[in-house]
Amino acid sequence: MNDILAAVADDSRWKMLKKIANGAMCACELPRFVRITQPAVSQHLKVLRAAGLVHMRKDGAKRIYSISAKGRKIIVDIDRW
Repeated sequence: MNDILAAVADDSRWKMLKKIANGAMCACELPRFVRITQPAVSQHLKVLRAAGLVHMRKDGAKRIYSISAKGRKIIVDIDRW
């Protein structure tokens, strides 16, 4: 549970998680929504994946991220709180 709380405690990761929850996205699209560099986005996505909040699939050279069931539950629980 601590890894999940640490993952969503960062504002950029929280914004990315909420954006991905609206629909699967390529990692290359996320910097414009969170206003950080692509390398920083990649590091944040690594943390979200390690916490089990998002899934990644490869589509050619692109990496597509989608919300996991655990990620969706965290969003609902935190938004209710």
